[in-house]
Amino acid sequence: MQKIAVLTSGGDAPGMNAAVRAVVRRGISYGMEVYGIYHGYEGLMQGQITLMDAGSVGDIIQRGGTILHSSRSEEFKTDAGQQKGIAELRRKGIEGLVVIGGDGSFRGAQKLSDKGFSTIGIPGTIDNDISGTEMTLGFDTAVNTVLEAIDKIRDTATSHERIFVVEVMGRHCGDIALWAGLSGGAESILIPEVNVEINDVTHRLLEGNKRGKKHSIIIVAEGVCPASEIAQRIKEEAGLDTRVTVLGHVQRGGSPSAFDRMLGSRLGAKAVDLLREGQSGKMVGIQRNRITEVDFADVFTIENDIDLDMYELSKTLSI
Repeated sequence: MQKIAVLTSGGDAPGMNAAVRAVVRRGISYGMEVYGIYHGYEGLMQGQITLMDAGSVGDIIQRGGTILHSSRSEEFKTDAGQQKGIAELRRKGIEGLVVIGGDGSFRGAQKLSDKGFSTIGIPGTIDNDISGTEMTLGFDTAVNTVLEAIDKIRDTATSHERIFVVEVMGRHCGDIALWAGLSGGAESILIPEVNVEINDVTHRLLEGNKRGKKHSIIIVAEGVCPASEIAQRIKEEAGLDTRVTVLGHVQRGGSPSAFDRMLGSRLGAKAVDLLREGQSGKMVGIQRNRITEVDFADVFTIENDIDLDMYELSKTLSI
């Protein structure tokens, strides 16, 4: 394989640039030409494909987001859109593609592989909601961003003796809420995977008050319900002074952590290795600190379970 390309798709995640850098420089080390595709699958169909060299990915490992930019594309979900993308790749003589993104991006990558175009996926999403890997690219940085916010919010919560409800990202997966909540000592954590009654939350708050506890942090994943609803219920049922903080897209940004820089570098290099070996239709991931490969079919069919032991531990430690 002499020519490969790389694109980033879907929501951006810290560490994507580290992966792009690794793909480009690993490919060059093998004597390949490596192309960057701008604006995801939409850019692919439009032929936004540029030859990259080692210098074009210099000084990006520490940057958040993605230098290749990202977008979502409805057209690429169609057979015609996928054929258009393949035609653009073949017009450039490109033989293999690395796709960095989440579930939707991988479904597009699988379609390309099914149509005979060699494609490898790198899991890049802050939600940590991809099966077949213990960690996704960007998750560690996002958790640390949330944790920093929790630490600052606790300072003001203590000063004013208030309850703070902090809403974090995670429509279908509560990993950000769980990891940041446990690390930040949150008194209650609400995640989509576990059904928790608000009465249970208010009961814990009132029990804490009886012991002299005047401030608390509650973490809620956006997939549960808006933080404002939780705060209103607490106010009505417990009569406690409650404030809301919605962290929003600040969780996506920022310089990637050392872990995400390392992970992006390892996954990017492995993706190129697999293409060079003639493999396709696979995702590279990490299991027990070893870089692994998983068929896309397994990524889509194996359920991504949350660690309920961690959830129970958070309840024990937050009394």
